[in-house]
Amino acid sequence: MARDIESKCKKCRRLKVKLFLKGERCYSDKCSLEKKKSERFVRRRRRTSQYGLQLRGKQRVRWEYGIMENQFRRYYHLAEKSPNITGEEFLRLLERRLDNVVYRLSFSFSRAQGRQLVNHGHFLVNGRVVDIASYLMKEGDVIEFSKKSKKSPLVKQILEASPEKVIPEWLEIDKGAMKGTIKRFPLKEELSQEIDLNLIVEYYSR
Repeated sequence: MARDIESKCKKCRRLKVKLFLKGERCYSDKCSLEKKKSERFVRRRRRTSQYGLQLRGKQRVRWEYGIMENQFRRYYHLAEKSPNITGEEFLRLLERRLDNVVYRLSFSFSRAQGRQLVNHGHFLVNGRVVDIASYLMKEGDVIEFSKKSKKSPLVKQILEASPEKVIPEWLEIDKGAMKGTIKRFPLKEELSQEIDLNLIVEYYSR
């Protein structure tokens, strides 16, 4: 299986955007992007080409969701076949990934940690173990920690220390039962407004 071994902090510094790829560290003063702010100096920059802007926009989303290029491209082509607007449907597909839903529900510090927890079989979807991070959640699906995982010191530590995040409206969480429900798919206004979807569409439409 292909792996992305490039430094997570380097990706954030390159884009000058905090992507929250290292979980707890990203919320602290140890974040390398925060450190670099005090060390910046004026540098003459080259003008970025349109292709460069498209590539950067695409890479930002790919790194943020932690997806390899081939799979990322497949999501785009899947979105193209949808009757919905391609860019919006593309981001909606990424949001429906199981590892992302785990992260959105604050069951993990980061998507990478959520992916690891899923791969290790910590979650049930509709009562069955699902250990595929790319599994696309459907409306009405219920996700919860397995009985064994609910007693795990690691899981308890994650839930206690996980920073408070606003749970999206399209999700419903029951903290006591350690479970969440997909009420519906995210609406246009609930998708990230910081992502320029046009750059991604332009990149793959070349």
